[in-house]
Amino acid sequence: MPLKKNIATSESGFIFNPSTGDSYSANPVAAEILQLLKQGMTPGSIKGQILDTYEVDPLRLEQDWDDFMNQLKDANLLDNL
Repeated sequence: MPLKKNIATSESGFIFNPSTGDSYSANPVAAEILQLLKQGMTPGSIKGQILDTYEVDPLRLEQDWDDFMNQLKDANLLDNL
């Protein structure tokens, strides 16, 4: 699911939902993922880039990815397409 278009993000990890006024902070890798989502990259492409850039076990990446997407969904930051 893509990030909602009105969600504001910064390179430092600040996330703002203008619809609700809620704000969040993300670690550097999560901030990178958010930027890539906003650019329209697919989850598969993003995961590939993360695996190429960071030393992470693919299984661990999948688990962390699912956890992060659930957090974004719970915060109402993803489009329900």
